[in-house]
Amino acid sequence: MGQFRVKAAMIVCSSAVMLAGCMSDIGGNANGEDVVAMQSTGGNITPSKPTHSEKINAQSEIIQGLIARRSVLPAGSPFSHVATAVLAANSRSAESELRAAQLRARAASKNWLPQIGPNISLNSLGSIVANLVVEQVLFDNGRKKGEREFAVADVEVAAVALATDTNARVRTGLELYITAVEAREKLALASKSAKDVGHFEWVMQQRVQGGVSDSSDLNVLRQKLLEIRASQSASSEAAATAIAELNAMAIGDLSAVRGLSHLPVNANSAQPLSVTQTEAEKIRAIAAAKVDRASQLPGLSATGTIGENSGGGLTVKADSLLGLGTGDRLRAIEATKEAAGRRVAQATEDANRQLRKLEGEIAAKERQASEAAALTAQAKKNLDLFQAQYDAGQRQVMDVVGVYETFARQQENEVSLKYDAVRLRVAMADLLGVLADGSAI
Repeated sequence: MGQFRVKAAMIVCSSAVMLAGCMSDIGGNANGEDVVAMQSTGGNITPSKPTHSEKINAQSEIIQGLIARRSVLPAGSPFSHVATAVLAANSRSAESELRAAQLRARAASKNWLPQIGPNISLNSLGSIVANLVVEQVLFDNGRKKGEREFAVADVEVAAVALATDTNARVRTGLELYITAVEAREKLALASKSAKDVGHFEWVMQQRVQGGVSDSSDLNVLRQKLLEIRASQSASSEAAATAIAELNAMAIGDLSAVRGLSHLPVNANSAQPLSVTQTEAEKIRAIAAAKVDRASQLPGLSATGTIGENSGGGLTVKADSLLGLGTGDRLRAIEATKEAAGRRVAQATEDANRQLRKLEGEIAAKERQASEAAALTAQAKKNLDLFQAQYDAGQRQVMDVVGVYETFARQQENEVSLKYDAVRLRVAMADLLGVLADGSAI
């Protein structure tokens, strides 16, 4: 019996030594160099091996799809400048989640190796017995493999979350910038209207003082002028607020950025990120189902103990005992796979509906903006005609003012529709995840 214990102890010690060697070989040294290659080549450093995260990125279709996405923001455009400044100040909390998932996947990739740990107990004589236990799983119904697949899928889910978070941040910055640009344009229109109506108000004041016109018309003009100045102040405040908020989430001052950019985005630019997220969650759910299924069934492990009571043997164990409900539990686990597939189909349907809606709204807003531009041009012609008739003494001041109000309203409506269409394009690009380059993310 004593010889058996000694032999068992020797076997366990040999396993521990082999484990240490395996872990050292797998992990590599700090610089990722191959020691054997260095010895055979006289100390020359060979190219570093790819890390576990790089292997996952290369093998994952989801991550490769994210990396292949290209931003629709034109290079060097105002939108690109805003996006760069906003992303430069990004705290990237989702990146921390991705790094944590990568570390968990790296740890799970070694779960097939033997495990070593102490076993400390108090015997009947009141003394403490300390042993070293080595356990190697021989058969586990695919549990370890499922854990590795789950960890890799968790990395994919975190990667999609990072892409979603980055695109959402760019969208927020662009919407603030669009609000500022729209407010500036409306401020310019209001300033021009205030100047023109102020001239009409001066003319009417001279006519009232000369006894040609009634003071009620002058009061109406003054009321209109006050309304225009109030709109002028509101536009100025809206622009200042939007720029202040944008500067708060960006690096540098973006007050000097001017202009718009055309976004060449359409529903076929890329797969919606919501669908990609659901596909990654489906893979993770299937891996979790594999782990749950394996946990319901018994597995086989080899165990060795080094210490006062050295020994070794095979162990059959399971996380839960078999019973009459085991079959139903297994069928319930299998049903989760089907549910995950159905969630992908539902996410695809929802995304397609949203894309079709955005396409229709973009087309409608751009058509309405085009029509508004035509109406503005027609209103300007009418204004010029009335102005000429007024100069010829054929029209009253209030007649020209009424036509001018129509022209001003058309201008403002055209501006609103133009920027609404731009916002919808930004929303579609955000849904598709093409507001930032995937490789940069």
